[in-house]
Amino acid sequence: MAKLKPEYFQNKDVIFLAQDLLGKILFTKKNGEITAGIITETEAYFGEEDKASHAYGGRRTLRTEAMYQPGGYSYIYLCYGIHHLFNIVVSLKNDPKSVLIRSVEPYQGFSVIENRRNRSSSDKSISSGPGSVCKALGIDMTFNRKPLTGEDIWIEDSGLQYRTEDIASTPRIGVAYADEHAQLPLRFYLKKNRYVSKK
Repeated sequence: MAKLKPEYFQNKDVIFLAQDLLGKILFTKKNGEITAGIITETEAYFGEEDKASHAYGGRRTLRTEAMYQPGGYSYIYLCYGIHHLFNIVVSLKNDPKSVLIRSVEPYQGFSVIENRRNRSSSDKSISSGPGSVCKALGIDMTFNRKPLTGEDIWIEDSGLQYRTEDIASTPRIGVAYADEHAQLPLRFYLKKNRYVSKK
């Protein structure tokens, strides 16, 4: 397998990337321990025109500035002050599109993941849901704004490919405040994989 290159993430088609990232493998290295998960669920956010995006209306704050980097960087934030959520910044610089990683299937570092989550890797809740992904892979604010091509956090192409009928498309979760944009079918997951937050 090979790490995805910056050019991959700089594709402006966030919907394509949200689907194409399914089956790719997300790696982290923390305290010398490598853990990884197969991406099974994503959500697309299309930037300044997206009412569900933190960058809606061109908001540039200390937190959202990470989204204005060129594609291929991480955007981490705290949800409800409790859960870290991991987003992949995509598209070009100053075009704040992103893909939220909602679920992964444990792939490497099983014992480390199990210790972090205090449960068996056979329990789908170990890494299903965006907060669980970060806990399982040790992702916290120290990973924010890091390149996804480095030695701390990166994504590799497993060679897995899926047909359109293998991928489910639904409205995003937890964005009811986004009015008509809350119903856009921008959440994608692998139908046959059980490591998914909600089917």
